[in-house]
Amino acid sequence: MSSVPVHNFPVLKNSRILKAARGEKPDKLPIWIMRQAGRYLPEFLEFRKQHTFFEICQTPSLACEVTLMPLRRYDLDASIIFSDILVIPQALGMTVEMKPSVGPVLPDPLTLENINDLKREGAVSRLKYVGEAITLTRHKLEGKVPLIGFSGAPWTLMGYMIEGGGSKTLSKAKKWLYAYPEVSHQLLGLLTDVIIDYLIMQIEAGAQLIQVFDSSAEYLNKSLYAKFCLIYLKKISQSIRNRLNELNLDNVPLILFAKGAYFSLEEQGELGYDVVGIDWTMEPKFVRSTFKNKNITVQGNLDPCALYAPKEELTKMVTSMIEQFGTERYIVNLGHGIYPDAPVDAVQTFIDAVHSVNL
Repeated sequence: MSSVPVHNFPVLKNSRILKAARGEKPDKLPIWIMRQAGRYLPEFLEFRKQHTFFEICQTPSLACEVTLMPLRRYDLDASIIFSDILVIPQALGMTVEMKPSVGPVLPDPLTLENINDLKREGAVSRLKYVGEAITLTRHKLEGKVPLIGFSGAPWTLMGYMIEGGGSKTLSKAKKWLYAYPEVSHQLLGLLTDVIIDYLIMQIEAGAQLIQVFDSSAEYLNKSLYAKFCLIYLKKISQSIRNRLNELNLDNVPLILFAKGAYFSLEEQGELGYDVVGIDWTMEPKFVRSTFKNKNITVQGNLDPCALYAPKEELTKMVTSMIEQFGTERYIVNLGHGIYPDAPVDAVQTFIDAVHSVNL
């Protein structure tokens, strides 16, 4: 028998995204938007005047409230827990600050000298607030839509930890791959193990889908990505499947979003993820032909800047995108996270255009 707690969650009313992820036919195309809970919403900006970013992440009731904000405004087909990929470096003992108009800052970046100071032991227990937020949100959603949990991928986390924040080149982190490959593999292995435990915890808490964000994939080439990323991404998917089986838990769909990794699209289809997220640079025809004989659901890939277009043009672009991808095994999304100044009316236009398509 499994020792997983019984949460008695409300019955799910909208399973479109789960059906699409599993290759079944939903009644309408499912749509959700990366970073839908947060920075572009007027109600979130008001909320932020009272609370710091990581205070919201680390307080389950506040994270739940922000997660629900876009669901009150829009007819989306999934929710995603409000959190941040950099809670893992925090749990490993690193300081992470969210600075206005700058973004995340890690004032004491990882070095060869301090790498052994990372606190692997108990890291996931220090992230229990995310699990608590997921459980609370599942109840508060009242079965309206499924809830997505997530994590950053090992390479993306490594990049932030070494660079000390965002970077236009990731040259410091890439230096490690070339100059210190053994240490890089040790770090990536440690992060992989923490990510697996973290995502299992999220699933036990009630997450119904999981997305792994490899947002910095675009900084690598095919060779580096194969050597330092694909093996760890595969370990994540395989270990989650094995652990869920051991826990007598149902499989949850796994989504991989490796931004800019067009060079390894075929390989991404071999990693054991149900859904592969596509950024806005990839042509639907290329994506579909790459996955032609694989049971892979595609997610994406409207350019986030398309939301600035006039309403009629935006509707045409969405319709054209759906025509090119086709409606089988397809989850509609942006090709990256929504921008802070995205017009809220354009989001409504986007959703309406998707849901107006007859299947």
